[in-house]
Amino acid sequence: MPELPEVEVSRQGLLTYLTGRRIVGAVVRTSKLRHEIPVGLDHRLSGLTVEAISRRGKYLVFDCAAARGGGWLLIHLGMSGSLRLVPPATPAQKHDHFDLVFPETVLRLRDPRRFGDVLWQDGPVVDCHPALATLGVEPLSDDFSGDWLHAATRRRRMPVKPVLMDNRLVVGIGNIYAAESLFLAGISPLRRADQIDLEHYRRLALAICSTLRASIAAGGSSVRDYVHSDGGAGCYQLSCAVYGRAGQPCPSCANAVQVVRQAGRSTFYCSNCQC
Repeated sequence: MPELPEVEVSRQGLLTYLTGRRIVGAVVRTSKLRHEIPVGLDHRLSGLTVEAISRRGKYLVFDCAAARGGGWLLIHLGMSGSLRLVPPATPAQKHDHFDLVFPETVLRLRDPRRFGDVLWQDGPVVDCHPALATLGVEPLSDDFSGDWLHAATRRRRMPVKPVLMDNRLVVGIGNIYAAESLFLAGISPLRRADQIDLEHYRRLALAICSTLRASIAAGGSSVRDYVHSDGGAGCYQLSCAVYGRAGQPCPSCANAVQVVRQAGRSTFYCSNCQC
């Protein structure tokens, strides 16, 4: 599932090609992905200009609000989605559900599992959209720190790994990045979030930022369906210390990496290095 690094890599890959470009229109090939695609989206988008592309959590946010009657296009890649720039005459395939059309290129959303989203927010402000209103802190922002994380988890009695993956607390830390960050910080994913002390949370916050930035630099993780806007793949998953390495030696101590199920997801960790 594309998480913060993959969405950020997609954003960066689109900036050069789409910022300042006028939208010709849109092609909607399905009425619903995770939610209904707004009716008349082609009409709303036609003639607007992409002033900027930002990211909020795992949403790409296209700022088209400068013109009268403008607004914001929100795209979420769901579990299997990807955005690609293709020539205007490129035939659509089975899972190509949405096109944002420009004179010289087309931004195409492919989403085999249909858990993505294409949403619209009218007006000059986007943060009030229901999809964004409940999102937590951005882990690469100045608002995120070990002190904040410690304070925010005092009543969290769950194991720390599922807590880190709660987008209402902090956004974009998926399964891979939670496991790798906890390993880097030396914290067991089985520990209760409210029982971890301030010093360990400071260590964890640094590990989260380091892990996310390393993945962005590596182009994200292409574990299943994720690809870049040019069709290329990320390679961060190739450098993982514990994720996907059950039974293999820990890179720090050579003990076998363990795997357990937490909140329906596989959790990989070293029982010797993480306590």
